[in-house]
Amino acid sequence: MSPHDPPTLLVLYGSQTGTAQDTAQRLARQAQRRRVQVCLSPLDGYNVAELISESLVVFVCSTTGQGEPPDNMKNFWRFLFRKSLPVGSLSRLDCAVLGLGDSSYPKFNFVAKKLHKRLQQLGACTLLPVGLADDQHDLGSDAVVDPWLQAFWDKVLSLYPTLRNVLPLREDEPLPPSFTFHFLDGVSEQTEDRLWTDPPSSAPSPSQPFPARMLSNRRVTEASHFQDVRLIEFDITHSHMEFTAGDVVMMRPRNSAEDVRQFCELLRLRPDSVFTLSATGSAAVPSRLPRPCTVRHLVESYLDVAAVPRRSFFELLASFASNELERDKLAEFSSAAGQDELHGYCNRPRRTALEVLADFPHTTAELKADYLLDLFPEIQPRSFSIASSLQAHPNRLHILVAVVQYRTKLYRPRRGLCSSWLASLDPASSVNSEVSVPLWVKKGSLRFPVQKERPVIMVGPGTGVAPFRAALQERIAEGKTANVLFFGCRSESKDFYFRTEWEDMRSAGHLVLFTAFSRDQEEKVYVQHRVRENAALLWDLVANQNACFYIAGNAKQMPASVRDALKEVFQQEGRLTAEQAQEMLEAMERTGRFQSETWS
Repeated sequence: MSPHDPPTLLVLYGSQTGTAQDTAQRLARQAQRRRVQVCLSPLDGYNVAELISESLVVFVCSTTGQGEPPDNMKNFWRFLFRKSLPVGSLSRLDCAVLGLGDSSYPKFNFVAKKLHKRLQQLGACTLLPVGLADDQHDLGSDAVVDPWLQAFWDKVLSLYPTLRNVLPLREDEPLPPSFTFHFLDGVSEQTEDRLWTDPPSSAPSPSQPFPARMLSNRRVTEASHFQDVRLIEFDITHSHMEFTAGDVVMMRPRNSAEDVRQFCELLRLRPDSVFTLSATGSAAVPSRLPRPCTVRHLVESYLDVAAVPRRSFFELLASFASNELERDKLAEFSSAAGQDELHGYCNRPRRTALEVLADFPHTTAELKADYLLDLFPEIQPRSFSIASSLQAHPNRLHILVAVVQYRTKLYRPRRGLCSSWLASLDPASSVNSEVSVPLWVKKGSLRFPVQKERPVIMVGPGTGVAPFRAALQERIAEGKTANVLFFGCRSESKDFYFRTEWEDMRSAGHLVLFTAFSRDQEEKVYVQHRVRENAALLWDLVANQNACFYIAGNAKQMPASVRDALKEVFQQEGRLTAEQAQEMLEAMERTGRFQSETWS
């Protein structure tokens, strides 16, 4: 490529929760400020065959599950790893890869590392070492992202020296909005949930979810227990939904009526106002928004106003501020030097975007509606392990939901958006109308053996037991009775989920059950203790009967502790060294005999 031609920068992202998308958008804004032509797209929205003719591309991607690419880059991933692609096919391409990950997971930034290597195999010139941002860092991903982006621009300027002569836009000068709002007078509110009214002809999808009627929403923890956990049942008759044990159900939550009211008040918007959107550049108008749409629907179902805002939120907010005090504070929060201050104000106490707007009233008053979709990300879908089998409960789908609520230094308790929304839905009190939740299903990471005689060992403390309830219902219906479950919770009397079901399965000879109630005695007992105590049984099942071993639950200490306990079993009963035990566990992982599904 000629050093005299200003490049068109292509920024492609693979994002599951919106973090990689936000970082990609930040890079695109930096390009705009430097007056560099830029095109931004999710990886699956880009025609990958055109990659051979690109000259400058940045890939921003996260890693999901057990080293899987995000949903919106899976087609790209499959194409790029075709064995038929010629080795030098990307020899014209200068590129860089930035990964966003969490080092508490075993396959930290696996997708970014693998993508970087594959691009090199295909002949691309990688301008920088792969960036490996870590959410576990005290300052979050930005601790790696900031210096990586600076290094990227330094490299671009060395490749294209003419860009040094271009005067960039000032930081306090707002970029044009991505969309323009056109408010319509005299247009009434439409029915805005674009859901099926007739039975669908195909399986539900993110763009066309199925409105599943909620049949029951029952608390399964004792009333005095600190944690509210719900077993929720949906009717999926005529939905064409199919799922097996280990699969997950997806849904998009909604903001509370109170948050919608407060947001509209702060921005002086009428909830019933009706508008249409038009794009100002190459970005597509979000297909999920009805046309026309009301402000209420936009805020309730699309804008993530209850999330903890990212740094980009403060960068954009700062460009509108005319009040000196607010402008200085927002500029500090936007700067690399101010990240510790920002984390103390926002991330650590989990302050929401809505609360930030209330803290900066002068700047909020200056916000124009046109910038709402630039300022607030879209509400991302949430996933829940399906806790039932169609073989035991035809046309039904169950989920087990812990309602997230906790305190920080802020006055109001922090609440999980999706779990709080689900908990607020009460089918019993809706006399005149049904309560329905738009759903779709996707494959989970857990796979259970098809062989009838092969045993399974499942470790699922707390709500981690949900996929194992589905597995047990499915396996027992298929005559597979070699099942072992380790369940843990705080108290036998307060949060022992599905107790009668487990006892019935045990009585019928379909289940071996081990429990760990951590707070029912002076010394805390956890599932990993029960694993060690039953070393002889587990060694026999794994070494002699080819059993599969599963872990599901919170990603903090439990998965690592159970892994360590299992390796101790191998050492004790199999007379293996620590190194041999580790190799045995890794071999089980490679062959799918050791699987885990954890969440943070």
